[in-house]
Amino acid sequence: MSDTADTVDITVLIVAYKSVGTLTACLAALQAQTRAPREVLVLENGSPEGQRVGPADMPSGVRLIESEKNLGFAGGNNLLARAAGSTWLALLNPDAYAHPDWIEQFEAARRKYPEIALFGSTQFAAGKTDVLDGTGDCYHALGLAYRSGYGRRAGPLAEGEVFAACGAAMFIRRDVFEALGGFDERFFCYNEDVDLGYRARLNGLPTVQLAAAIVDHVGYGSSGRRSEIATYYGVRNRLWVFLKNTPGWLFWLLLPGHVAVTFALWLSSFRFGQGALFARAIRDAVSGRADILASRREIQANRRVSPMRVARMMNWNPADLFTRRAKVRPIDDQGA
Repeated sequence: MSDTADTVDITVLIVAYKSVGTLTACLAALQAQTRAPREVLVLENGSPEGQRVGPADMPSGVRLIESEKNLGFAGGNNLLARAAGSTWLALLNPDAYAHPDWIEQFEAARRKYPEIALFGSTQFAAGKTDVLDGTGDCYHALGLAYRSGYGRRAGPLAEGEVFAACGAAMFIRRDVFEALGGFDERFFCYNEDVDLGYRARLNGLPTVQLAAAIVDHVGYGSSGRRSEIATYYGVRNRLWVFLKNTPGWLFWLLLPGHVAVTFALWLSSFRFGQGALFARAIRDAVSGRADILASRREIQANRRVSPMRVARMMNWNPADLFTRRAKVRPIDDQGA
């Protein structure tokens, strides 16, 4: 990629792990953009032999960085962000295929909302033009995050403020990413995007979900939805997100519900033969509490918004967890 009149000051970051089956289509979609990114960086993130991508898989202008070790989604994106030379970063999963005007739509939004530093993309399920993969990350008052609209038929798409952007296809200003410390590498994978968005929100930085910036997303391309990796890190990191970030009196108000739903989900995990794995994730989350509590003290000491303002952006209806209902607010409605 090079600086031309049709180039946008943005670097696309792609962390590839076992991605030989999807990366070619992902990069082809970027090559077809109506507005090109300044650069595209791909990390081969320690895939096993036979499943690694290499220089021969990179189109012209795409830079490959190789790691022998799997750094996780968090560490991999942090590494790529340090290598980026643009004002903006676009995080894109290797199994997400951007529509031709994806970057053009971001550029229009950046000009429309000059004060916003984080944007999410509309995600459709790959191969299903009318089924959503997600329209932003919601955070429920029980301490559970979910992709709004996941698996639902697409209706009219709203543009507005959401709790956080899904890391599969998001935009963030690089200085903000750096100021937040990037992703928490202790998370490795899963819920690190929710954690980043939560920390941004506590710093008074909202996330805007873009209706017209669209990708088609395969999902769980590297791990599988109920794989041991997805279950372990999903459970452990969910507890850490709640402990690190939930502010002030809101933490104590929501803690009993969070404990109860965690216990209920643990019982449910036995149906899938994952009860022991779920318990190990809880044990490890508790074992790591000292470091997480130290982070919590720093985060809360620097918090710029009230617990009430955070609470207003949460979903409170228990049915939302089953319906995947979105919570999109007008961008100028910032709460109190």
